[in-house]
Amino acid sequence: MADNRTEKPTPKRRQKAREEGQAVRTRELPSALVLLGGVFLLSKLVPLWTSGWHSFFESVLAQATTHDIGLSTPLFHWTLLAVAKTSAPLLLAAGASVLVANVGQAGFTLAPSALAPNFSRLNPGKNLGQVFSLQALSRTGKALIPAAAIAYVFVAILSRDWTQLVQLSGIGTAALSWIGGRLFEIGWKSGIVLLAWAGLDYFLQRQAFENSLKMTKDEIKREAKEDGANPEVKGRMRKLQRKMTRKKMIAEVPKATVVITNPTHYAIALRYEPATMAAPVVVAKGLDKVAEEIKRAARWYNIPTVENVPLAHALYRSVEVGQTVPAKLYQVVAEILAFVYQMQARMAAQQRRTSQPSRGQRVQ
Repeated sequence: MADNRTEKPTPKRRQKAREEGQAVRTRELPSALVLLGGVFLLSKLVPLWTSGWHSFFESVLAQATTHDIGLSTPLFHWTLLAVAKTSAPLLLAAGASVLVANVGQAGFTLAPSALAPNFSRLNPGKNLGQVFSLQALSRTGKALIPAAAIAYVFVAILSRDWTQLVQLSGIGTAALSWIGGRLFEIGWKSGIVLLAWAGLDYFLQRQAFENSLKMTKDEIKREAKEDGANPEVKGRMRKLQRKMTRKKMIAEVPKATVVITNPTHYAIALRYEPATMAAPVVVAKGLDKVAEEIKRAARWYNIPTVENVPLAHALYRSVEVGQTVPAKLYQVVAEILAFVYQMQARMAAQQRRTSQPSRGQRVQ
């Protein structure tokens, strides 16, 4: 049957996969970082280790000449302390490399469901089947590719320096330095090979992971239906609807005839056209922040603003946006509209007078 998973995963699907511990990770990246970090750290620590162990053996031999320490507790403690000082930097560097590699690939993920005990993993038959499965064969084949590349690096360096290698017996203690240099070269070049392979493997793993998260159209519809019943989703939808309604309401303020305020908390925008309307209509109303937006829009578009506390309260509580003013408030609203019309008429007359030339002044 054809695979119908052609749709991109939704955020909810990605979150669910993350909660289950599914993430894009390549096992080669921690190995590459541990190898590179270990090689470069060793190149810096070997001289310190040489002097440290030299001092250790001097102390042990000095104690042996004056005391019969044998396999006593002090000797054991000294040895343990020397080993700890030697291995601690490497262990810390390896741990830091693994942590950085894993967190860097998929972030910090805590998946309780993945930590739950799964006794089916202890089934010998199932585990044996996984050992001889195609997936195990694929992992083995993938591991052989970087191994072959590292083997090539080793053989190439060995072939290049073969002449010097066969002459090591004649250069005395300098042979140790020469061998250390070649081992360092093999180490960091092998680390680079592993790092390149880890990048390629991560890309392939990401492609496979994205394909595994793809959904069918039915799954997307089912998820959308489930989200419709989610209180959080409903809350976000209501908030978005309120925001869109407020934006649409503020856009109607320029059509208003007057804005009634209380004046600090309430603002109600009324529109009235005597030729087409039987009564004024509330085109916008708001409280606090919304009221400030209405008043700001009114100032911008030169809409008259009238302060009337009782009327503002009555209109806000009894009339919704798009409804006409109730009959009991007709007289108060009519008085305010009459006052606004008179003010507008006086301002228009004053503008006409100022725009006309005075007597005796000749118009050019």
